[in-house]
Amino acid sequence: MRRILGIETSCDETSAAVVIGTPDAATLASCVILSQDVHRLFGGVVPEIASRQHLTGIVPAVDEALRAADTSLEQLDAIAVTHAPGLVGALLVGTSFAKGLAFTHDLPLVPVHHLEGHLFATLLEHADARPPFTALLVSGGHTLLLDVPAWGRYRVLGRTRDDAVGEAFDKVAKLLGLPYPGGRPLEQLAATADSPAHGHAHHFARPMLRRKAQPGDDDYYDCSFSGLKTAVLLAVRAAEQAGQLDAARASIARGFQDAVIETLVEKVWRALRAHGRERVVLGGGVACNNALQQALAARLTPRGATLFAPSPRLATDNAAMIAAAGLFRLAQGDVAPPTLTATASLPLPGIF
Repeated sequence: MRRILGIETSCDETSAAVVIGTPDAATLASCVILSQDVHRLFGGVVPEIASRQHLTGIVPAVDEALRAADTSLEQLDAIAVTHAPGLVGALLVGTSFAKGLAFTHDLPLVPVHHLEGHLFATLLEHADARPPFTALLVSGGHTLLLDVPAWGRYRVLGRTRDDAVGEAFDKVAKLLGLPYPGGRPLEQLAATADSPAHGHAHHFARPMLRRKAQPGDDDYYDCSFSGLKTAVLLAVRAAEQAGQLDAARASIARGFQDAVIETLVEKVWRALRAHGRERVVLGGGVACNNALQQALAARLTPRGATLFAPSPRLATDNAAMIAAAGLFRLAQGDVAPPTLTATASLPLPGIF
């Protein structure tokens, strides 16, 4: 039973959390997430501003996480920190602070890959969300389909070839005049459109979803959303020229979301079937999209498979998932040297 402090600063959330337990049985003692709303003014994350906001927020976040967990630094067994991937300036704030804290209190420093953290997030809320499983990581920066036979062993099946899912949601939301971040507003707008079965939603081609595709084909698991984004742009322009954009916004949003979800559900089903898994784990900010969860459950449940998705709080970037993954990495003896630094891009550890 170990007590670990997690620190996450990979993008625009400053987060600290305390997790207690073992890699397969962890309890969340506290989780503080300070979101940087200032980026809404710019319609996207500004790296320099994100770094400065982390500098302001990291001490209060850590102090509050320790207080809420009724824990002192002397009671900790280790500190886990996101060191890759992400905005390098933002990551440097977290890694530098964690290194100083670990050195001062003679604690092991555990480096955690941000995407591996997302794989552990759901485990904090669902004890059965453990390997073997198929994983779909969908966020503003990543779209990754994995087969996970065991913790620390990851087979990359597919990934996006251009825009990540969350990035596509944000860009389409901007085209429709919705605020940033655009995932939740777009989902809410799409929910107001009539069902496509009644012919009241735009239909967009499902990208890289050939029905006759076979395992081994280049596009069998991969995704691409740039062409879909362009199709939405053309639909928006056509509606504007016809003076009907206000009436068409919900229909376009629904058509875009349907195309994305149908594509992702089919890719997940292909992976699940090919590798004989009975569980699917979602991770990343887009994982809290209710329409995606419902579509996956509808496809998986009748076939005897189970879907595990994190709550919105643990779907976003957070330190709880970093601490949970840190428990696993600590048990493996993965302790960072004093030379640990931030890395903007780094493959997921354990890929085979």
